[in-house]
Formats: sequence, structure tokens, C-alpha cells
Amino acid sequence: MPYQTIIHEQRESVAWITLDRPAELNAVNLHMLQELSAALAEVAADASQKVLVLTGSGRAFCAGADLKALRGAIDAAPGEPNFSDLTLFTLSQLRGMPKPVIGAVNGLTIAGGLELAMCCDFLVGAASAKIGDGHANFGVFPGGGGAAVLPRRIGLQRAKQLLFSGDLMSAAQMQAWGLLNEVVADTELQPRVAALAARMAGKSPLVLRRMKTVADRALDQPLDLALRDELLECLQHTRSHDFHEGLAAYGEKRAPVFRGV
Repeated sequence: MPYQTIIHEQRESVAWITLDRPAELNAVNLHMLQELSAALAEVAADASQKVLVLTGSGRAFCAGADLKALRGAIDAAPGEPNFSDLTLFTLSQLRGMPKPVIGAVNGLTIAGGLELAMCCDFLVGAASAKIGDGHANFGVFPGGGGAAVLPRRIGLQRAKQLLFSGDLMSAAQMQAWGLLNEVVADTELQPRVAALAARMAGKSPLVLRRMKTVADRALDQPLDLALRDELLECLQHTRSHDFHEGLAAYGEKRAPVFRGV
């Protein structure tokens, strides 16, 4: 379907969603949330789109919520789309995506933009990217994981520094703090992410989905329960086509043909 605030394209087996309001630094308004939600649902349902990359156009990944639109959208009349509710729903869609999600952080990533980035499974950043939580600068409280998720990613004290100061940090600093997995030259961001996504797209979709599910659940479980959860998932996986196909391909010295079942 055609979109006005995002670009959704499929490059071989990889879905790319690009936030596309460059003049507004890809600030999120109600329309963008609606389109992003629709695109995420399409990716989740389409077996041919095996990995998702999220990035932004222009000089920003996402500068957060469009504060002009936010004022009107929050006070929506009963029955009309509510900005806060749709934000929660869309971020939950992204966190729960049953496929690997790579964030290609190409520029300014602030407040809601940081919350959006933290919904990805991991992040690769351009060297020029600037990242921070700017909610406090405008008296706005984070509602998409700024205060709840950031401490899990970079530690409590570092998270508090970002939250309380509103400062922007360099990509190199965010890599040192553990938010970014890699930092590459600006011109290398898309090629590097494309290469990573292509490698993942060649794996068993079923294995990746189950790995992601167990890894995400493990954070909220004691170790013994997390290990039991993994073992039960492993036993279930031995009944799958992809498990037997992988073993057969290894024995026959050929590339496996996975079906995701």
C-alpha cells in the first residue's frame, strides 16, 4: 500500500522501513504511527520478508514525537485515534516482531526516537549519529520505554545521566555504553546493515523466531527457569522440518532449504 510518512520496501528477503519526514527530522505524528503500525503488521504476516531493518531518511533516525501534533493528538475526542494508545500499540508491535529487527541509526535519535530504536533487536549506528533522551528538556515524560527500558540497555546510572540531562551523546559513546552494537562510517551504514540482514535472512526463520522469544523471556526469569524454558523450546524444535532439513543438509554437504516450520 502507498504511504506518505514512511517508505516500506522489500530488498530480496529483507524488509526495509524508512521513517520519511526528513524536513521534520522524522518526528512521529499520528499519521506516521498509523502507517508504521500497518507496515509492521504487513512484515509480520509476510513469510517472504524474513528480517526487518528500521532506519530514517535525511539527517535523523527520529527526533521523537512531533510536539505540535502531540498537543492536539493527546486530547483526541472519544472514539478518535489516541496518540498515546497508538504509540504503545505500535512500539509493542515492533518489540514483538517475530523476526530479527535491526535498527540502522543514521542520525539524530532523540526521546521517542530513542524509544523506537530500543525496540529493535540490535542497533548499528552511523559515526555522525547523536543519541539521547530529550524528554526533560520540554517537560515531557517518556511513555515508550525511555525510563523503563534504557536502564536495562546501558545501566541505571548511565540511563539516569541521559534522562536527567537531556544531553546528546556520540555514536562512539553509545557503543562504549552498550547501546550500539557497531559504529560504522556514515556511507557504510546501509551496506553494513544490508549484509548483516542478508546473512540472517538465510537462516531458519523458525530457529530465529524461537531464539528471539526465549532470549527476550529470559531477562525476566531466574536462570533455572530460563534454562528450562530453552530446553522445552529445543525439544519442541526437534519436531520441525527445519531441524531435520538442517541435519540432512549438513550430512549431504549442501545448503539447507528452510521453510520456517
